[in-house]
This record gives sequence, C-alpha cells and structure tokens, in this order.
Amino acid sequence: MHPKGFIEPDASTRFHIAMSDTPNIDPRFYDFVLLQAQNAGLFLGQLPHPSSGEKSINLKAAKSVLDSLEMLTEKSKGNLSGEELELLNKALTNIRALYQNAKDLG
Repeated sequence: MHPKGFIEPDASTRFHIAMSDTPNIDPRFYDFVLLQAQNAGLFLGQLPHPSSGEKSINLKAAKSVLDSLEMLTEKSKGNLSGEELELLNKALTNIRALYQNAKDLG
C-alpha cells in the first residue's frame, strides 16, 4: 500500500531513475535521449500536453522521433559506451512498442 498522496511514477520516470546512476553515460547524451523519449511519450499519448493537460496521439511526430533515434543508432555505431548503447536501445524498444500500439489502435 502506498502512502496518501503517492503518485505512481510513469514509464518515463521509471526509465529515468533506472538509468540515472550509470557512470559511463555522457550526461549530454543521456539528457538528449531522455528528452526524445519524453517527446515520443507526449506524441504517443503517454504524457499530457504541458499547456492543455490533454493526452493526444500524433503518429507523424512520434515517427519522426523514432526515426531520429534510429538514425542516431546507425550513425554512432562504435562510438557509444555499452551503457549509452543500452540506454538508446531501451528507449527505442519502449518507443517502438508504444508506437505500434498507438498505430494498431488508430
């Protein structure tokens, strides 16, 4: 049982917490990947829009984020630490699953 007022962390927050103590990740890379994952979450209806508070799905914008991270994976082959590659792969795995789910529903 959770204490009164406890808010269950969303997937993005759990991902952030899980990766935040990894020492071999360039903080700029970590922040970039996390920002892209959060944007994808916003575009896939996982997070409310900051100004409206509404959740909505924008598959075109989500696909753009997904394509950008996939391009980053290809262009950075051999230049990432194991932890950075794991971070990027986890983000892509989560975004792909959310994208496919939203696409199937839409």
